[in-house]
Amino acid sequence: MRVVLQRVTEAQVEVEGKIVGQIQGPGLVALVGITHDDGEAEINKLAEKTLNQRIFEGEKSASDLGAPVLAISQFTLYADMKKGRRPSWSKAAPGPISEPLYEQYVEKLRELGARVETGIFGAEMKVSLTNDGPVTLILDSEDLL
Repeated sequence: MRVVLQRVTEAQVEVEGKIVGQIQGPGLVALVGITHDDGEAEINKLAEKTLNQRIFEGEKSASDLGAPVLAISQFTLYADMKKGRRPSWSKAAPGPISEPLYEQYVEKLRELGARVETGIFGAEMKVSLTNDGPVTLILDSEDLL
């Protein structure tokens, strides 16, 4: 599992011209990619890491501030670009596997106390944000478990 975190002052996601998720900062945008062997351990660890990174002013975390999270599914985080000019998506888990795990990640964030907005899984989305800092971090379960 991979999560790209961006500290933001505001963010929103649109599907077919309608805003389906929106946060006002300080907050986080979490782009979430799932691979084939991800499960509950990865979900729990990365949700906890998402909320507890001390990346806000005063070395505070999203959890400390009650900062909102905009979580967006992003299978392209598992693109393999080693060969040619066309990425391979074979490392990304297919929708029937990744959608429930993405939903579990969102639910775990909520269980941990976060207010979470989302996009629509599998939809063509337009994400806009104002990155604060800029601060962008990559959490990868391979590095954490």
